[in-house]
Amino acid sequence: MYPRRFSRVRPIGRGSSAAKLIVGPKTPLIDCNVVDFSPGGACLEVWGQPKLPNRFELLFGGTKKRCRVVWSAGRRLGVAF
Repeated sequence: MYPRRFSRVRPIGRGSSAAKLIVGPKTPLIDCNVVDFSPGGACLEVWGQPKLPNRFELLFGGTKKRCRVVWSAGRRLGVAF
């Protein structure tokens, strides 16, 4: 296990953990929750989507970030920005 470069923060407030995944220009947006995040990445929770590409965009809090999947376990996956 490597030490984290950035400390993680949990989203606070009602509905503040809701986010969307953009996997392609003609693909519908995928709902997800942000479990925690840092300047370098995030832990996401996704339902009902069996297979996601390794790279996609995360729409969260009015910003769009390009993501790369670095780990996955069940419904959760870790992404790097």
